[in-house]
Amino acid sequence: MPPLPHDPPDSITIHDFMLDEIWGRHPLGYSRNPFTCGLSGRTYSALEVKERTDYLARGLAKELGWQPNKGAEWDKVIGVFSVNTIDTITLAWATHRLGGIQTPANAAYSTLELVHQLKDSGAKCLFTCGPLLNTALEAASQVGMPKNRIYMLELPKEATGGQPTPNGYKTLDDLIKEGSQQPRLEHLNLQKGDGAKRTAFLCYSSGTSGLPKGVMISHRNVIANTIQMTTFDRPTRDPKKAPGTVSDYTETCLGLLPMSHIYGLVVICHVSLYRGDQVIVLPRFEFRPFLSAIQTHHINLLYLVPPIIINMVNNQSLLAEYDLSSIDAIFTGAAPLGKETAEDLLRIFPSWTVRQGYGLTETCTVVCTTSPADVWLGSCGSLLPGYEARIVTIEGTEVTGYDQPGELVVRSPSIVLGYLNNDQANRETFQDGWMRTGDEAVVRRNPESGHEHVFIVDRIKELIKVKGLQVAPAELEAHLLTHSAVGDCAVIPVPDDAAGEVPMAFVVKSSKVGIEDSEAGLRREIVKHVEKHKARHKWLKGGVKFIDAVPKSPSGKILRRLLRDKEREARRQEGPKL
Repeated sequence: MPPLPHDPPDSITIHDFMLDEIWGRHPLGYSRNPFTCGLSGRTYSALEVKERTDYLARGLAKELGWQPNKGAEWDKVIGVFSVNTIDTITLAWATHRLGGIQTPANAAYSTLELVHQLKDSGAKCLFTCGPLLNTALEAASQVGMPKNRIYMLELPKEATGGQPTPNGYKTLDDLIKEGSQQPRLEHLNLQKGDGAKRTAFLCYSSGTSGLPKGVMISHRNVIANTIQMTTFDRPTRDPKKAPGTVSDYTETCLGLLPMSHIYGLVVICHVSLYRGDQVIVLPRFEFRPFLSAIQTHHINLLYLVPPIIINMVNNQSLLAEYDLSSIDAIFTGAAPLGKETAEDLLRIFPSWTVRQGYGLTETCTVVCTTSPADVWLGSCGSLLPGYEARIVTIEGTEVTGYDQPGELVVRSPSIVLGYLNNDQANRETFQDGWMRTGDEAVVRRNPESGHEHVFIVDRIKELIKVKGLQVAPAELEAHLLTHSAVGDCAVIPVPDDAAGEVPMAFVVKSSKVGIEDSEAGLRREIVKHVEKHKARHKWLKGGVKFIDAVPKSPSGKILRRLLRDKEREARRQEGPKL
């Protein structure tokens, strides 16, 4: 990989980095329209977005009584609880222009979850949208936020069933109109190092248990990962250009994934726009509007998660109704994409490039990704420029050989400031400048290219310990899916008197299983399938249970904790075996 063209600047805001050409972004006048609504077609040019951001910052300053150089960033926290809109990032940059923080909340949150984030972040106001207004109002009431501090992000009628924006609330466009009548704001003065110390986004990471934790992301974190991704991809986007120079190539990308999630927020909304790309925004995943947007807007690059890819593979007849010939590549992240699923997709669309990336909210965002010129299915690709990584065993020994598993520990200018109000989690995760990912990984050398690739094996906390030997649930799940009776599955640890823990499988039957097939017979087949190919400590000594669906997060991660809790309760009710 080429080195970073320069050290990521630490004395500017994301607003300045994204909207001022001196920091290397694609020239505004030659960029594609940054955000276009995939349903209505509403759009603004890059220069119009810059103007709208400026006017919105002025409008917010008047409305909320904020000024760029008065008060700390924690005095100016704006909550966002909405599906994707073409103005979501305009609002973020306007907030940064005032020296404030945006805290985006998952649009699927319940009232309780939203209350937690509003309280924990100290949000002073909340932007929401029509479909989520009732939840927003209830949460705001519980935290004592007045109704006049709730504002609306407008959605196209295609996303609301024709319902207009509710009356009685100022909209983002209202604030822009008011701001256009206000004098220019003074420049936000950051001293050297301020961009690396001041929080720009407060995103909430779900973790493995308990309420989500607020992750403090600095201006420099987002800037660094944007430069890292751009430097990594530049040789394939424009091989004649030297690192650090502007590429002439731009493309049209899909903006379907939630802008509240770090993947959508940084990779889609910042990396793409910095490179001059256009993002076609969709508020939520619905299959036909998704395919129609690709056809209508000639999208080249799809940013996806595995559940959507699986949906595509399983609905080939619907795909055939649309012209998807504009697509060159897909980029998948947030959860592992199985090699078999990638191969199934490529059998349908052999000309597509299937890239996979790996990252965390705490790494803001991408740690490693596959290059279009070096795809190895199942791999998360190579480290980005500016990243350092180590593989460390549970005993604390650093692994220096290939194919030897251990925890992935990373260091980069994109590593976040830490968790808000959570000293214990900070001590456990951020140590001496390094960040413990909690993911088990191995490094392998691609036999074709010779490049080193990172493979994520499993979550450290989810490894099953059988008589001191480790079993990765993901490894067993991948093997189980090769059995014709298994449509989906999840593997969890269950207690065992002799071994401490043993693997147990929850299986969703495939469509190939007939109603006449006995479950007892299928269980024996599945158990033997594992025993025939896997070491003894990986055998399913905990048994096999059939379920209707494997619980998963919106990004496709298996919620093994829910299965563990369910199984623990079932065993408790059964009582001790005689």
